[in-house]
Amino acid sequence: MTLDIHTYVSPCGPLVLAARSDQLVQLHLPESSDPAPIGTVRLTPILKRTAKQLAEYFAGKRTTFELELAAEGTAFQRRVWDELVTIPFGTTTSYGAIAQAIGRPAASRAVGAANGRNPIAIIVPCHRVIGSTGALTGFGGGLPMKQFLLAHERAHHPTAQLGLSLAT
Repeated sequence: MTLDIHTYVSPCGPLVLAARSDQLVQLHLPESSDPAPIGTVRLTPILKRTAKQLAEYFAGKRTTFELELAAEGTAFQRRVWDELVTIPFGTTTSYGAIAQAIGRPAASRAVGAANGRNPIAIIVPCHRVIGSTGALTGFGGGLPMKQFLLAHERAHHPTAQLGLSLAT
């Protein structure tokens, strides 16, 4: 089955969305070194919902996504990606904490590699994972985009007005 493709123009640049049937399979970032998905340009219901929810996210009106996802990867990668979607909006965590959460405490580097292979960035919020020292580390869209996404979430987080910082 071929992919349906739609380009959503975000504040971060064009995001190429790819779906198969009623499931989102990829969100390609503008600065990614991976090739953009190839398919039929067609705005299907799942791609419309994805674009609408991304617009709400970037407007500060959405903190979680409600979409059918079908990320393709190994069992370990999917386990990491499933854990990523549990990271609350406006917070961060470390690769080590993700490794602990999935029951593989010595797998921080493998978690980092799986994080880097996340095919549905932003929606599966790999940008919320930082180094154990609090340093921003790799992101498929580049560190400026990661900084932008974290600052955006900080600005729209309910506790931001209270002067609370991101959890690490």
